[in-house]
Amino acid sequence: MHFSLAATAVAVSFAFASPAFAGPAEDIIAKSKCNKCHTEKDTKKGPAWASVAAKYKGKPDPTAQLVDMLKTGGKDDHEVVKGASDADLKAVVAIVLASK
Repeated sequence: MHFSLAATAVAVSFAFASPAFAGPAEDIIAKSKCNKCHTEKDTKKGPAWASVAAKYKGKPDPTAQLVDMLKTGGKDDHEVVKGASDADLKAVVAIVLASK
């Protein structure tokens, strides 16, 4: 009985702690304060991620173009994401493009 209670307590603590284990893309999104201008579904100062995903749906893979925009600001003068690797920026783009 004592072991079962302890195992349950550990399982519950992992269930509540799992959001704390964000991946590098989520960390970059938070650190760069992307949500200041973007949300998943609602347009704020910048377009919703779902709108960006819809814009590129069915087109050739836009990942390289969007990573470049995050690194350089692109023609839309987007705020540059500093200190992130290309792989991490690709993960950020994947989150944006997966938005619905």
